[in-house]
Amino acid sequence: MLVLESIITDRGSRYAVSGGSCTSADDAAAFLKALKRRKKFAKATHNSWACLTADAPLKNDDGESGAGMVILRMLEREGVTNHIVVVTRWYGGKHLGGDRFRHVQEAVRLYLEAR
Repeated sequence: MLVLESIITDRGSRYAVSGGSCTSADDAAAFLKALKRRKKFAKATHNSWACLTADAPLKNDDGESGAGMVILRMLEREGVTNHIVVVTRWYGGKHLGGDRFRHVQEAVRLYLEAR
């Protein structure tokens, strides 16, 4: 599991990104469970994620509407399969509007460069 913490900060909201191997919905659930064992991630406002598997694309917005699809499209574009990417956001009290999607994209880009 690769975790990049405090990569983006905007108007009080903080972002992190993490990822690892994932070949099924069960793997995705296990990855999220392991990530949330870290108290900081368990208390996050959103843990949005996506994974391209041989069977089907998997994604979950976790309340950050549209974020899972943004992650999934980036994985498709880069040809990254059997790998989950989770973008975590701690809400800072101010709505970010469309900037939140740019932050999700930037987080995924940083993760893909680091892995």
